Amino acid sequence: MRRPELDQILSTMLASQKDVSDLNITADKPLQVESNGQLMPVAFQPDLGALSPFQTEQIAFNLLQGNRRLTANLIQTGSCDTSYTLLGKARFRVNIFSQRGCYSIVLRKLTTKIPTVDELKLPASIREIAREKNGLALVTGATGSGKSTTLAAILNEVNETKSIHIITLEDPVEFVHQQRKATFNQRELGTDFDSFSTGLRAALRQAPKIILVGEMRDRETVEIGLSAAETGHLVLSTLHTNDAGQTINRILGMFEPEEQPQIRLRLADTLRWIVSQRLAPKISGGRHALFEIMGNSLRTKESVAQGEADGRTFYEIIEATTTYGWKTFDHSALEAYENGQISEENALLYCSRRGPVTRGIDLIKKKRGEMTTDVAQLKVKKEGPPAGKPDPAAGGGPLVLKLK
Repeated sequence: MRRPELDQILSTMLASQKDVSDLNITADKPLQVESNGQLMPVAFQPDLGALSPFQTEQIAFNLLQGNRRLTANLIQTGSCDTSYTLLGKARFRVNIFSQRGCYSIVLRKLTTKIPTVDELKLPASIREIAREKNGLALVTGATGSGKSTTLAAILNEVNETKSIHIITLEDPVEFVHQQRKATFNQRELGTDFDSFSTGLRAALRQAPKIILVGEMRDRETVEIGLSAAETGHLVLSTLHTNDAGQTINRILGMFEPEEQPQIRLRLADTLRWIVSQRLAPKISGGRHALFEIMGNSLRTKESVAQGEADGRTFYEIIEATTTYGWKTFDHSALEAYENGQISEENALLYCSRRGPVTRGIDLIKKKRGEMTTDVAQLKVKKEGPPAGKPDPAAGGGPLVLKLK
């Protein structure tokens, strides 16, 4: 297979559906694309049918473009990451991995245009991250929840307002920032540095004001990131965690139990923001971003340093600080439901606590004049008395309530 043939296949996949986010190439399945969270087969003329292991291997090694390091990584570790450019159409973040002796490929479509906070309709408090001078700000969520897009919008905000040096360490480089007010140096894992920890250690000698680390993958990266935040840098990064509490626990879990008290104190001093996000299906099609946002306060510092306790959980702290723009997933889900962006079912599915959200939905329904219970479906049904028993209608026994 030559590159023009591969590009034609990828172009056809990209054009097969609206809002394609991923291309999926798996043996024993047809070529598929993910659109709005659903995998859909791609029609070709003539029909390609289910792919053979040989076909997926051909595509995999064409995507590697003869790169020896990536080929060695794939063979030795069973997976590798790279990027691929479809000239004039799209860039992809590519993961190739082995499964049951075959190669599978997932290509994540990267947005070439740098998004802004306003275009993404992000909460106003997200702008505060761009105004921080130092410390640690984390954007967390599941794979594909839009973490990189949110970070790109934050850096774009900085690029529009500050003349500073920014270094990004990514795997691979996703959003290519233009040189505006800020000066960007964007480094790619494998091409420009060999691990996040070594890239981050080198960045400390490159005089940046902001360092973006693609992902806090291991203990060493977290430790150097904390050191960078303590020495006057603003460190932005991501973690695959669901909320603020899980994020703190994941970081602590990378260290030995005897080291954790010291790490708690360092985190309490350096942590500025944790932004967690989830993508819920919209009623009108597409997906809507739900956020949990926690900033820095005396109460959060105390909970990070000493651990959560009754009356001092991160959920309760965020809930009590909504006036500062902080919000829980529950608040975000109710807001989206009230605005008609997501359904009641998805509000309950993507929230953190179903009880408060159920009560909140009932209040919203009451404001709209909608029914919240089935009481209206109740009616009195008169049943004849059994032989030898008094008639309830004549006052001789109870009336029976039954649902329609």
